[in-house]
Amino acid sequence: MRRRPSRRRLLVALLAATLVVVVADVSGWSATDRVRALGATVLGPLERVAGRGGGAALAASDSRAARTRLGYDAAVDARTTEEARQLRALLDSPGATGARLVPARVVAVGSQGAAGPERVTIDVGSRDGVTADRTVVNADGLVGRVVATGPWTSDVLLVGSADLAVGVRVGSAGTLGSLTGATGATGDTGATGMTGASGVRPRPAGQLDLQLVQRGSVAVGDAVTTMGSTGGRPFVAGVPVGRVSSVDPGGGRFAPTAAVQPSVDVTRLDVVGVLLTAPRTTPRTAVEGTAR
Repeated sequence: MRRRPSRRRLLVALLAATLVVVVADVSGWSATDRVRALGATVLGPLERVAGRGGGAALAASDSRAARTRLGYDAAVDARTTEEARQLRALLDSPGATGARLVPARVVAVGSQGAAGPERVTIDVGSRDGVTADRTVVNADGLVGRVVATGPWTSDVLLVGSADLAVGVRVGSAGTLGSLTGATGATGDTGATGMTGASGVRPRPAGQLDLQLVQRGSVAVGDAVTTMGSTGGRPFVAGVPVGRVSSVDPGGGRFAPTAAVQPSVDVTRLDVVGVLLTAPRTTPRTAVEGTAR
């Protein structure tokens, strides 16, 4: 049984072949190209065997690095595409129509409440024209309001926070109400997953408390939108906040209370917009009184 040639013998053969090619080049032998072709054909497999150690390891390392770069580039491209999609959806949303806004990304998450974060930090600040008490939205609706700004970042108090109350309109009649985060004595969801809301019944985690402030009715599925503030600060009018998910029993109260499922999932925030002006609204037409 023949022994396989040792690596040293292979290297000697490669050096000899290389020397032949060099001598042929120097002497101007006309058959140099044929010698090169023959050497590549015959010695190519031997080169792969001789270089299977360090050369193979280097090739494998380069291959892994290339795959890592490709994976990173693909992730960056996917991230950029997703951010562009979210920004387009934001610009097309009812809360942004006709308004001037500063696009931003969430870069940090602050204190946690019973149903998720209550504050986040975004990557725009006073140098971008952002000031406190500005409305923050995303493509789905109301995110919260700016409570503090620095030159480069701003802090946003989120919908659902125990410290945030929002004046709202409910249903097609636009009944006035107040929306707050569901709060309890301990701020703990406990074993039941409830928040210990201040309403008649505890709310499931993540839902909001709605209290009507004028006589009217409320039904499951009613849309809840921002009522608006003077000068559009801290909240502009007409931004979706959520929908009524359940109505509490009456119990003889002046106005009903209900639970609201928010439009925005504050646990999955990414691209948002800070409204610098209110969305465009339909002009009001002057009318004449009918009294005689």
